[in-house]
Amino acid sequence: MSFIDDIKLRAKKNMKTIVLPEAGDRRTLEAAHTILSEGLANIVLIGNQDEIAKGAQGLDLSNATIIDPNTADKLEAYTDLLYELRKNKGMTPEKARELLTTAPLYFGVTMVKAGDADGMVAGAVYSTADVLRSALQVIKTAPGTKMVSAFFLMVVPNCEYGANGTFIFADSGLVQNPSSEELAEIAASSAKSFELLVEKEAVVGMLSHSTKGSASHPDVDKVVEATKIAKEAYPKIKLDGEFQLDAAIVPSVGASKAPGSDVAGKANVLVFPDLDSGNIGYKLTQRLAKAEAYGPITQGLDKPVNDLSRGCSADDIVGVVAITAVQASASR
Repeated sequence: MSFIDDIKLRAKKNMKTIVLPEAGDRRTLEAAHTILSEGLANIVLIGNQDEIAKGAQGLDLSNATIIDPNTADKLEAYTDLLYELRKNKGMTPEKARELLTTAPLYFGVTMVKAGDADGMVAGAVYSTADVLRSALQVIKTAPGTKMVSAFFLMVVPNCEYGANGTFIFADSGLVQNPSSEELAEIAASSAKSFELLVEKEAVVGMLSHSTKGSASHPDVDKVVEATKIAKEAYPKIKLDGEFQLDAAIVPSVGASKAPGSDVAGKANVLVFPDLDSGNIGYKLTQRLAKAEAYGPITQGLDKPVNDLSRGCSADDIVGVVAITAVQASASR
């Protein structure tokens, strides 16, 4: 069974309600059709019912819940909630109502915040910045979590490394230039996400252009310090660094470059030193190795809200919805 087939099976066993606020996009409607037909989640589409019906020709969305923010039964309750959440930032009841009726992302995340849905998936139309801004302003971080970060779950075909070719690449979607402390937090969150989604022990490699002091540079020092912080703060996580990529995932190279490390050559969670390297790394793997890339998946939010690439396919949306449903099951 493939990774995504397993995720879908787990989603079916504990049905969650996921909001799709980009109902004007055909890919979103095609994904909703598939999700409903496969029984992966309950779906809420945000938008005008007539316009959605027009865009959904040939699709069966009869089991979807369609909510037009302008006529929603809970518009007043959501307006009050959004106002209370943001009044210290200058929000007024009038602004809250306007935001809810003109910005589907905000209606969606407020619905999740209110407990009327379990998660949201967007980004086929809206930018990552727009999606995550709404989530951070309304959902906010989970208790005990210092920051929100993002990862790609990579499934590499015919690959002997990682967890049978499955890896988490983090942060590959959100934090531009994390500090040592932030890298340590990203490592801890990513280990937790890996074990939730892949159901195998996380082995975390802190990546650099240096392996165990082979190079000297402030960029290397950042990763060395991050490794030290993470080991002290999260002693139960199997984690080590700093590693070059090959030393992290190839057993023979790891044994040669970092003898004595219980992580070298075995890593399945790869923590990149910055967003540039993480983003380049996942795209290289996706294109050259023909890997499946699911994400960017957010971690650290109180309830799951996940982003999509604007070049995503309907199948990509289906996969991310299934992952979001599994995250929602864990958050409960």
